[in-house]
This record gives sequence, structure tokens and C-alpha cells, in this order.
Amino acid sequence: MIEQRRKDSYQTIGRCPVLTYQVLLERIQRISPVTVALISSTPVPSAAVATDFRADKALMTRTTENFPNPVKSKAWTAVMRCLAGLAVVTVTTALAVVLTALSNAMPQLLPSNESQPYEAYSSIPQFLRWLGSQTTEAQFFKTELGGLGMLLGGWVAHIAWKRGRRWAGFPISYGTGLWPWAVGSALLGLLLSDLAWGWTSIATGTSQPTFVPFVSVSPAVVLVYGAGWSVAVTGAVLGAALTTPIALLAVNFVCHPLGLPAVTGSVTGMWGGALIAFLLARRLPWMPPPGGPFFADRPDEAGQQSVPASASTASSRHGPGWVVRRVLADFTEAPFYGNEIAAVGLIAGTVLAYVLNLLTPVQGSGLLPAVLTAQALTATIGILLYHRRWADAGSYPTFVPVVSVAPATVLAYGPTVQAIVVGAVLGALAGPPLAAQISKRLPPDFHPFIGNVLSMTICTLTIIPLLSILPGFTAVT
Repeated sequence: MIEQRRKDSYQTIGRCPVLTYQVLLERIQRISPVTVALISSTPVPSAAVATDFRADKALMTRTTENFPNPVKSKAWTAVMRCLAGLAVVTVTTALAVVLTALSNAMPQLLPSNESQPYEAYSSIPQFLRWLGSQTTEAQFFKTELGGLGMLLGGWVAHIAWKRGRRWAGFPISYGTGLWPWAVGSALLGLLLSDLAWGWTSIATGTSQPTFVPFVSVSPAVVLVYGAGWSVAVTGAVLGAALTTPIALLAVNFVCHPLGLPAVTGSVTGMWGGALIAFLLARRLPWMPPPGGPFFADRPDEAGQQSVPASASTASSRHGPGWVVRRVLADFTEAPFYGNEIAAVGLIAGTVLAYVLNLLTPVQGSGLLPAVLTAQALTATIGILLYHRRWADAGSYPTFVPVVSVAPATVLAYGPTVQAIVVGAVLGALAGPPLAAQISKRLPPDFHPFIGNVLSMTICTLTIIPLLSILPGFTAVT
């Protein structure tokens, strides 16, 4: 009988170690104070040693599963982001190696760009081809197939965003719903620029920066002032009348004589023309107040519910898939798309043009594989390096070196490993933070792209010439 009671007491203590122990002491105290003193010298079971019991072990296991270690989770996500970035660079490099190896066996089914300045104004089809190729000149591609792919991809992304599809990717034109008006103004500005200033290409026999309205003032005015024909046409006219002549002067009378990259003059025309354009827009009586009808083409409410909330800003969603999508989207930030579907169309069309004739993209230089590798590398580095800025602010100008320093370094020093890597790294380190600092100091009715292109000017003016003093960097003649 006594042995059975002892076993029951042990089982009770095992089920509730602390409470039963105290009750036991109170009961024994009534019998013998000496016994209490002896028992009190043994340590009282506590939460620190409660894990010795089976029930507490089960509870701890369930708690660990329900609440994972946040430090380990963040570290693991960071590792996965780096692996995704490495995969992007590896795939791009492999594609570049394959394209380079097959370059001698590729057919020449497309006419090259060498004769385009002379033939562009000889017939309507040639002019349309010239116009289409200029839609990708900001990315250094300059191929009509890439431009057509980007426009089709942008249209698909806009329709998908409007219908609230999950696969729509990053909201095109930053979710303003103004993509049709922005691209319409950009195309009209490009057309006016070619009609007004295209004679410079014929006179010099070289490609001139008549493309600049397409990726600067024309769509930016729409994004600041909203939808409407008056806004779109005004943006197109201001773009053709201001950005192109400034770019022409900078390229022909500064860059060429001093041996500077032509992109420096092009982006100078963009920010110089934009400063004047937005000052004028304040005083034009037909212009609405800034921040006009941004959501003129809202997505359907029913469909919008299926789009992940804060898909582009929630840090919890910034995993490896986000890195891949963001790298792609950076290829279309220059024309204010910022969407991976449009980027897939852009890159696919450009690669197809290279396969059909390797002298078609990148001004007929044959450097598309190296340029594409440098762009993917600098975008990946910037996105991984400034991931926290993306998570906090929802956007960050990591695309700046994609359309400036990285490809310009390859064009200046050739398709060498050092030109690709050093240009990509330095561009990713310097370009985005400088652009962000300039943009946040602009007036509210000045589009922040001004800071981006000004950063491109400064970085290309400093980084590319300074590389010539390093061993292994010899300027291409």
C-alpha cells in the first residue's frame, strides 16, 4: 500500500512538477519541521529543467515549429536571394558564350544597322523600322524586334494588371494605369524628334540621339500630370523640342571631340531638357495640376483582389523569385515600364535579331553577348546590395547602371572579362545611391527620373575615363 502511494506521488509530480511539490511541502510541514528542512535543501523543479518531462518536450517542439527562428529565416532568405542572383548571372553568361560560339554560323537574314541612317527616310517601311529600333536604344540594343517585343510585352502586362492577374508581374508604369498614355506620348515624341532632327543622321552618316524623348520628357510629363490628350501631346512636343537638340549638341560638340561615351551626351539631353520642360509645364494654361487622373484605367475590383497586396514592397516576398523578376524588370525601367513581362519580350526580340544577323543589335558592333552579361551582372549586384532599400521604400534606381555605365564600359574597352565585371560592379556601387540622393531633392512636380539620368551622366563621365589608367583597359578604336 505504501509503495503504491509513493508511485502515485511520483506520477503526480511528473504531471505538475512545481505546484505538486509545494503542496507536498505544506502537507509534510504539518507532520515534521525537520523533514521540511531536509527536503527544502533539494532544488525545486523550474521551467529551466521542465524539458526533462515528456509533455514539456512535446510543447517545446510545437512552439519551435509554429514560431521559427527569425534570425535563421532571414539568413536563409538572404542566401537564397544570392543563389538566385548567381543563377541569373550564370544563365546570362552561358547564353552569351553560346551566342558567341555560334556567331560565325549565324545567317544574315536581317539587314544590318550600318546603312540605316541613309535608308531610314527613303521609304515608309524603312522609316518604321528605324523608329522601332530606337525604342530600345536606351538599353544599347537598337533593334526593332526587341522594341516590338517590349511593346507587346508591355501591352500584355497592362491588360493582366488591369484584370488583376497574379502573373501580371510588377505593376507596369508603377501601377498608375497610365501606360497607354505614357507609351502613346513617348511614341509621338519619338516620331516628332525623327521628323524634326533626323536630318542630322543623314548629314553625319552616324546614328544621332533622336531617341531621347521616348525615355525621358514625353512619358514623364504624363506620369506627373496624368491622362489626357493635352498632356500626352504636350509631353511629346516638349520632348522633341527640348531633349533632342540638347543631346545633339552634347554628343557632337562635347562627347565626340573629347572621346567621351555618347551615352553621356544622350542622358545630358534628357535631364537638361526635363528641367526646362517641367518649368514650362507649370505655366502652360491647358495643363492640369500635377497628380491628375493617374488611375484613368483602374484594374477591375474583382480581379484586383487576386493580386498579392504590396507584392513589390513586402520584405517577406523578397525571396529568390523576386530577385529574378526584379533583374528582368530593371531592363525596362528606362522607358518607365518596370515590368518583367515587357523585359522578356525585349530580351527575346533582341536575341532573335542577333541570331538573324549579329550586326543588327548594339549599333552593329556584335557586342550583344558581352553587353547583356554586363547588364545582368550590374542589375543583380545592385538589387542584392540595395535589397533593404527596395523593401523599405518599394523602389530604388538599381537600373541606372544597366543603361549607362555597364554597357558603355563594354563598348569603350571591348568584351573583356575585366570590362564586364569592373564596369558592372562600379556602376552598381555608385549609380543607384547617387540617383536616389538627387531625385529626393527635386520639386514634387519634377519627375524623379531627372535624378536617375543625371546620375548616369556623372557616373559615365567619371568611371569610364578613369578605367583607362588601370592595367587591362585599352580603349577600342
